[in-house]
Amino acid sequence: MDQSKSDFTQGSILKKLTLFMIPVLGALILQAAYGAVDLLVVGRFGTTAGLSAVSTGSQVLNLITFVVTQFAMGITVLIARYIGEKKMNSIGALIGGATVVFAIISAIIFVVMITLASPISTLMQAPKEALGLTATYVRICGAGIFFIVAYNLLSAIFRGLGDSKSPLLFVAVACVINIIGDLVLVAGLHLDAAGAAMATVFAQAISVIFALMLLFKRKLSFKITKHDFKINSHCVRALKIGLPLALQECLTQISFLALCAFINRLGASSGYGVACKIVNFAMLVPSSLMQSMASFVAQNVGAGDEKRAKHAMFTGMGIGLIIGVVVFILVLFKGDLLTSIFTTEKAVILQGYANLKGFALETIVTAILFSMIGYFNGHYQTVWVMVQGLIQTLLVRLPLSYYMSIQPHANLTNIGLAAPIATIVGIILNVCFYIYLSKK
Repeated sequence: MDQSKSDFTQGSILKKLTLFMIPVLGALILQAAYGAVDLLVVGRFGTTAGLSAVSTGSQVLNLITFVVTQFAMGITVLIARYIGEKKMNSIGALIGGATVVFAIISAIIFVVMITLASPISTLMQAPKEALGLTATYVRICGAGIFFIVAYNLLSAIFRGLGDSKSPLLFVAVACVINIIGDLVLVAGLHLDAAGAAMATVFAQAISVIFALMLLFKRKLSFKITKHDFKINSHCVRALKIGLPLALQECLTQISFLALCAFINRLGASSGYGVACKIVNFAMLVPSSLMQSMASFVAQNVGAGDEKRAKHAMFTGMGIGLIIGVVVFILVLFKGDLLTSIFTTEKAVILQGYANLKGFALETIVTAILFSMIGYFNGHYQTVWVMVQGLIQTLLVRLPLSYYMSIQPHANLTNIGLAAPIATIVGIILNVCFYIYLSKK
């Protein structure tokens, strides 16, 4: 790994941030492609019940994945901070301790998803005809949760080291495996939702093996010994950074599951599920900005260059806004074309497009919000990030979505509007906190 490329404390901010962000974005696109390919193949070669099962079941899997990703953010930020502070000897102990912690987390999630698959599917208000398939999807994904968690931990480690290209490489291999698996198991063997889940898990397993091979072959600037594999002060410090983010993400994703339940009650689960896949893709640029910003800012804060850290945040906002406007136009005016990629049913296409019309503004405002969140994460201000996130979700987006869903002429466009409204509230909160920190 070229140390000059992973050193964010000098050189052009725009160039280095962009070069680091592009592979992060690529990896996120391919990760999102997992679920999108599942939905696409099941929509065309499976059953309507299978499509609902994948749509609802993937919401549960997203909750797990997003929470683990946010938890692992503590690892990314702390590794980057140690690099900025030139404390390379601390990185091995951090990685060893984190491995133990995430293994424990995986075991807990495994038990919950395997034993409670049916109650979870019922809680999600999956359609009766899709209840069994949804439970099967959740159970199979639960069986492979060790690979899913391991992949996210390894990605966090590589990005903390300033290397965003390696995670892109091994997820690219996994994506190809997933597509082949879907075509064989769903289109060929007609295993419907269960086949989609199997293909996803197998693809994640391949990505983990490939990542470990890359890590062991690499010449690292630190050592990891067997004595590092224990809960130590370094991993505890990372947990303190990641835990607020994970808690916020957990509650936020649970609220999204509640929103999914509202939609199911309107009988539009398939259309909403298709819209969610497009939403996931639209949010990838802001998400990659947030992840990249955390590493970039943490290194500069560790090196004592606060001015450069602030400059990076505003640079990220500029990048996000330019791309956000393009995505906004595409989603608002060509949303029906996008939804038709995933299904041939006209009613589902129209339902999905209706939700996207309300959501469209989110593609612009989220670029500002996520750049600020990445900046705060790089400063260890994760408790604030949790608080502002919960205010947005629990006090604005969820109540507003519920209110829209119980109106006499409820529609998916009005429900979709709750997202950008909540984000605008979040921006106001974060600007106030930024001013407070600057004065402090």
